[in-house]
Amino acid sequence: MTSTAMHKRTLTYAQAAAVALQEAMQDDPRVIAMGEDLGRGGVFGQYRTPDGRPLAELFGAERVIDTPISEATIMGAGVGMALAGLRPVVEMRVADFALCAIDELVNQAAKNRYMFGGQGRVPLVARLPIGIWTASAAQHSQSFESWFAHVPGLVVVAPGTPADNHGLLKAALACGDPVVYMEHKELWGVQGEVDGTPVPLGPCRIAHGCSGRGDLTLVSWSRQVHACVEAAHALAAQGIQAEVLDLRTIWPWDREAVLGSAGRTGRLLVVHEAVQAAGFGAEVAATVAEHTGARVARLGAPRIPVGYAQTLEAESRVGTAQIVQAARQLLEK
Repeated sequence: MTSTAMHKRTLTYAQAAAVALQEAMQDDPRVIAMGEDLGRGGVFGQYRTPDGRPLAELFGAERVIDTPISEATIMGAGVGMALAGLRPVVEMRVADFALCAIDELVNQAAKNRYMFGGQGRVPLVARLPIGIWTASAAQHSQSFESWFAHVPGLVVVAPGTPADNHGLLKAALACGDPVVYMEHKELWGVQGEVDGTPVPLGPCRIAHGCSGRGDLTLVSWSRQVHACVEAAHALAAQGIQAEVLDLRTIWPWDREAVLGSAGRTGRLLVVHEAVQAAGFGAEVAATVAEHTGARVARLGAPRIPVGYAQTLEAESRVGTAQIVQAARQLLEK
């Protein structure tokens, strides 16, 4: 079943990605998946069909490969497979663990096409689940999208809905360059309609529109888009119109759409779950400040490790109330 023949149905975020991978593997024998626990369907069920079957049952152990617990080995093997003509999906389990494979991703996959004049390509998709994972503490709750956006040669994607997790994973698999694909650890069970509509890399999504010119623009991605939409509804009840843009792709990001919206509303608030210091929101805010007369502000997590205790973890979360407050403060300037 290809995506073009897919009927609209309700899937979870995890199921949508599994369906996208299943379709790609059916259409292209070069697509393989490798990582820890894939044989049983993945830690989060992201390698299980909607009826619960592990993809390994459908495609066998040669195409859905259970690996040793060695992220550097997994990524290094994936880079080699990609250079040899395959299209590997490399599962890092969580983004935090990908730091063990940083050289293979940043110095090998990202730079090969440039260093060898296009003679080699690395069409690899590295799945690096990001974000706070409840009660999982500092080493399992990080968001590194700005790290990878900083590296030339990498495409960086952060889907926030089941439909986008289906469409963007298909687009990532079709991309000829290495893609850092960052799903959120707490979105796996979120449900939504998926109809197989293609989602290209680059263009953002209007997650919440506003009537007329609008009062401000909210820009976000991944899980924080949902909090921004909630904030937009709360602001609307106070007579404030906010447009919410979901970047979806961190690099390349949709500069034109963001600049257009900020130019209309005159105010921009960038919201992300990652630590605010040196986060990707700074890139968005600086670009808008350089090219428009809009007032800009950022809202991210404090520069502290995510705590295990619920009270400490809460200090690192950026919630709807904080977004509403930051938006109102921006409007008062």
